[in-house]
Amino acid sequence: MSRFFRQAGDSDSESEESDDELLSSGDEDAAPPKSTAKPAMSRFLRTAGSDSSSESESDSDEDDSDISGEEGGEKKKTRFLRSDSEPEDSDEDVKRVVKSTKDKRVEEIEATGKVMDNALKINDWVAISNEFDKLLRLVQRQSNSAEPIPPFFIRTLTSLETSLNAALTKEKEAKKKMNATNARALNSMKQKVKKTAKEYEKETQQFQNDPEAFEREYAALAQPVEAIAVKVKKVKKAAPSDSEDDVPEDDRFTTVGKGGKAMQFTTDSIFKTLKLVNEARGKKNTDRGEQIRILEKLLEVAVTPYQRIRILLALVSSRFDYNSSVATFMPVDLWLSAQREVDQLISIVATDSSYSVQEATEEYDELLERTPATEKDGVVRVRGSIISFVDRLDDEFTRSLQNIDPHGTEYIDRLKDEKVLYRTISRAQAYYEKTSQPEPLARVVMRRLEHIYSKPDAVVTALESSLASSEIVPSVTLASQAATSSLIHALCVHLYKADNSLLRTRAMLSHIYHHALHNDFYTARDMLLMSHLQESIHSADVATQILYNRTVVQLGLCAFRCGLIKEAQSTLQDIFTTQRVKELLAQGVHQQRYQSQLTPEQEKAERARQLPFHMHINTELLEAAFLVSSMLVEIPLLASIDSEEMKRKAISKPFRRLLDFADRQVFTGPPESTRDHIMQASKALQDGEWEKCRDLIQSIKIWSLMPEAASVKDMLAKRIQEQGLRTYLFTYAPYYTTLSLSLLSRTFSLPLRSVTSMISKMIWNEELSASLDSPTGVVVFHRMEHSRQQQLALVIADKVNALVEQNEKVLDIKLGGTGGWGDRGDGGKGEKRGEQTQERRGRGDRTRGGSGLRGGTRGRGGRFAQGLGNQMSGQSSQRAR
Repeated sequence: MSRFFRQAGDSDSESEESDDELLSSGDEDAAPPKSTAKPAMSRFLRTAGSDSSSESESDSDEDDSDISGEEGGEKKKTRFLRSDSEPEDSDEDVKRVVKSTKDKRVEEIEATGKVMDNALKINDWVAISNEFDKLLRLVQRQSNSAEPIPPFFIRTLTSLETSLNAALTKEKEAKKKMNATNARALNSMKQKVKKTAKEYEKETQQFQNDPEAFEREYAALAQPVEAIAVKVKKVKKAAPSDSEDDVPEDDRFTTVGKGGKAMQFTTDSIFKTLKLVNEARGKKNTDRGEQIRILEKLLEVAVTPYQRIRILLALVSSRFDYNSSVATFMPVDLWLSAQREVDQLISIVATDSSYSVQEATEEYDELLERTPATEKDGVVRVRGSIISFVDRLDDEFTRSLQNIDPHGTEYIDRLKDEKVLYRTISRAQAYYEKTSQPEPLARVVMRRLEHIYSKPDAVVTALESSLASSEIVPSVTLASQAATSSLIHALCVHLYKADNSLLRTRAMLSHIYHHALHNDFYTARDMLLMSHLQESIHSADVATQILYNRTVVQLGLCAFRCGLIKEAQSTLQDIFTTQRVKELLAQGVHQQRYQSQLTPEQEKAERARQLPFHMHINTELLEAAFLVSSMLVEIPLLASIDSEEMKRKAISKPFRRLLDFADRQVFTGPPESTRDHIMQASKALQDGEWEKCRDLIQSIKIWSLMPEAASVKDMLAKRIQEQGLRTYLFTYAPYYTTLSLSLLSRTFSLPLRSVTSMISKMIWNEELSASLDSPTGVVVFHRMEHSRQQQLALVIADKVNALVEQNEKVLDIKLGGTGGWGDRGDGGKGEKRGEQTQERRGRGDRTRGGSGLRGGTRGRGGRFAQGLGNQMSGQSSQRAR
């Protein structure tokens, strides 16, 4: 009984023996000292009638008898009370057996099997079911550790299947049925054994055919580490001067890895080890880092090209599997290692044509060495996909740029790796050109095109320079072409011939983007008109719609740089009307509003689509170009309109909204932002102060981001002079009978020839009701006052015209069209393309510009307006009223 719960009637001898055993448990050779003192009670549970003094004396005597021996004997101490200064007996050695985790697991499997055998003897199927589940977990853990299936498990499974069939037969024939719990366990075991036997059908068949051969194969694959008997000797604390470096290494010991396995990497065992690694791939408890280290060791001992190809395919896949999270990016060091290994793989298959890596191959034994001599056609085809590795490298590179702070040095350092990635993509293109594989060739060409279509010529030249040191180069390089535009053209033409419509669409958009980036507006515009992408872009995937929006925006910037103000305004108008510029260009996430909440999955997908920072189009520069273009188009129009109803019909609603807000301001301070500069410049242009307007526009600092900043400012100054003249004529024409052309030339600092040309064009377009008197050098204005009835008739005519167009839209939809001329794809609110708003009040008709390009990422149809095409070709889109 425990000494802490001894009863009062226990004998003295039991008390003495128990206390002695507790204090001298480590000294088996010394006999426990006998105490002749009074009977000792437990000092923790004393009885009420015991004398405290006698108890104290008894306890003192008892402690003394434990510490020291009998009188006259040799003083002895237990190991619990031994002082630190006294050394322990040097002959005291304890032998312990160190077993690996694998050996322990095998012993546990065997112990579980024995328990099942015992339960089988008494027909206890509940215990058998529980132990069988435990056995399956142990075997699964064995498989996760890349270890072979032990023969004991196969033997147990076969025996259990036989016993189960016998028990089921006996149960059917027996008159007295077993209890319900045992019967349910028996039926459950039937299903479990059936499922397990099917899973290990191959191993079971091998074991039944030749059990001895199966066990020999298991012993060869397992490579067991023998249990080592180690003498654990307790020594006193070493002196401070001792160090671990002084301990000599013992050659008899083997470096043991995780789980007690001693891995031996030899040429003969490469395929067996590779098979084990591939089988463990993707399982729950697999150590991915250990797998990578094993494959790296195998690559060092590989001698044949086939072995290296097989190991490289597995190694690159393992590196990509290391980071399974979608939210984070692949570590840079792992990415660089994977890139070098993909390069090495491409070098092997590109230099030796007798080896090929293909996604679809015939079945072959993965445990046998293959050479060109063993194949029928002399080509060793290995199952794998190089293009998948290239795609994953490119995607991981983009993901890393998305997750790195773009304003730090780490982003710049990471961006430098694009050069080696571009070289790998080009080498893959050269390999697929050599092996004539059209489908992966088109994909890798598209990857190469995506890296250079939006970059300046200097950057493209730097990327192409990395191919000079490579022995594997594609057929189309910058060295073989005259210029960057020729390189882009050659790559796009290759994709135009591909069977993949998505790649053709993306190639066309990339080609248009490149032309717009190099200020070739008319070529880019014609290509976009002829491609008819604006009619089908709404059905494309999100990434292609983003590329379409970027292309349209770049086309608008190109028109602005070339001085085509109307084209720039109509092209950029649609994307600014949505007020979601950053989202449509994949440069920012959707702003969460009360009525439009995104689910976490949608928000995660939207963040994954964001472009890296170095590919962004500056939205502030984009807004400045749009607002300045709107100012130069809208201010003359406002000056030409008298009625309030016509003023409500604005060309640029975003600009008109900002202008109305600026007009409502009581006090206007000095301009600070880009919008402030443009709004104050608009007011100055309305008041006829074109010089102030020019100074305000040219003082905007954002123009310095344009490559041709000086030429853009000169162009804007000229356009402001011209539109200032138009605004002046529209505003003050009712107050003049004649106006001198030389006066207009001096007022607006324009050549007389330019003034004459502009006024003639306004008269020809029926924007100005006047005539030129060349001999006298004046312009003569003609007044025609409309009566109230005539003004109402003009308003009714406009409304009837709008009604006719709506009817045409409905008819076009019923006949299977796309929704008429003005279908914007945003709920049926169509607008006229190249619509003509005419006001006959003495100066004739004035033509308004139509809508422009349109695109969106959220089901918003993309369409290139006919009105824009007519405007760009210098023709007015007129319709019969």
